[in-house]
Amino acid sequence: MSFELPTERNVLGGVLEECGTDPMTGFHRDGSCACGPHDAGLHAVCAVMTPEFLAHQQSVGNDLVTPRPEWHFPGLVPGDRWCVVAVRWLQAYADGSPAPVVLAATSERALDVVPLEALKQCSVDVPDDPGELA
Repeated sequence: MSFELPTERNVLGGVLEECGTDPMTGFHRDGSCACGPHDAGLHAVCAVMTPEFLAHQQSVGNDLVTPRPEWHFPGLVPGDRWCVVAVRWLQAYADGSPAPVVLAATSERALDVVPLEALKQCSVDVPDDPGELA
């Protein structure tokens, strides 16, 4: 008898979409911000890297720029999409340097740490119905 873990949803309640594969992101390095039971850090927020966010993270001791091959980490540049730790994203938000967020690719587990309204304020998703933007 096999046992399958339930599929994680995104913060909007829908299917969790891929965050990024170039570079390959996610706690499991599968392109998804699904956390599963082993990701204590909650790499749940699908963020688009900006110079400001990368500089902020470096200033608080979270170097996302320097490659770390031993951790399968390529180093990030502006424009990369990466599953960031929810607490780190919230810290940048509080400090005025949040990275834009792809809600459809952000795990619902992020809501354990980050208020949905904060994520929505920084969303770069384009809804299926553009009328939702009004």
